[in-house]
Amino acid sequence: MTSDNKPTILTLMGPTASGKTALAMELVANHRCEIISVDSALIYRGMDIGSAKPTAEELALAPHRLIDIRDPNESYSAADFRTDAINEIEAILAAGKTPLLVGGTMLYFKALLEGLSPLPAADEAIRADIAQEADTLGWQVLHQQLQQVDPVSAERIHPNDPQRLSRALEVYRISGKSLTELTQVKAEALPYNVVQFGIAPKDRKLLHQVIEQRFKLMLNQGFIEEVQALKARGDLHIDLPSMRCVGYRQVWQYLEGEYDYDTMVEKSVVATRQLAKRQLTWLRGWTELNWLESGDESNLARLIHYCR
Repeated sequence: MTSDNKPTILTLMGPTASGKTALAMELVANHRCEIISVDSALIYRGMDIGSAKPTAEELALAPHRLIDIRDPNESYSAADFRTDAINEIEAILAAGKTPLLVGGTMLYFKALLEGLSPLPAADEAIRADIAQEADTLGWQVLHQQLQQVDPVSAERIHPNDPQRLSRALEVYRISGKSLTELTQVKAEALPYNVVQFGIAPKDRKLLHQVIEQRFKLMLNQGFIEEVQALKARGDLHIDLPSMRCVGYRQVWQYLEGEYDYDTMVEKSVVATRQLAKRQLTWLRGWTELNWLESGDESNLARLIHYCR
């Protein structure tokens, strides 16, 4: 607790393969913390190797909340995450422990810390009507409609972007309010003191080496067989959010015969490096972030300082 009586929660963010999980587990072993996973791949059951999910042995030592909570054919939004994470935070605090939110899905962190606009849920009937109008009139006409009801969004959304254009019109037709108006309303601030940490190696070349080594280890552990099993279910396809996860998409395409083995490995490593770059770019713009260097022996002590 701090002097203002708000409970403290910790966040540990970083690019893929930066050592987040290892440091988090070390903290759990040395202090009364519980981990909440902030990772859009770890939520899915049956996606273990390619997501670098902690092993059963590791989870027995340091349980992670919000792992294995969805089937790969189900959707899970940032809003879902915020609701679930707050529930888990409250449960951990009630048990007298410090919540430690660990992961690399920056959209989830942003949703939790900054809140989300109260946008209406999708309405399939209205969405179908919009699609029918687009087939009949063309997206340019629908873009003109959007200009009339939400000129700010129309300026931002190109007429050749049907997904975002459709959603903006759908929001207006459901709520009677523009997307611009609704996105100006944010959720209430969290009632916690949030101490934020970011972790990454100083040398990006080192991160690239670890990414390549880790992917090859995944292949040795049976990653291709894991994707084969998911593919064999018959109810999954490559455009699902779960199958768009880095590595899974490339292995799926390899199994479809689109790539040879070496090309699949190369594309997977490159895609993972690009993901790490996006994560680092996002983190560099993050405010109030305390930076840790991967592997630094002082990291644990710095985290423990803030535990209850």
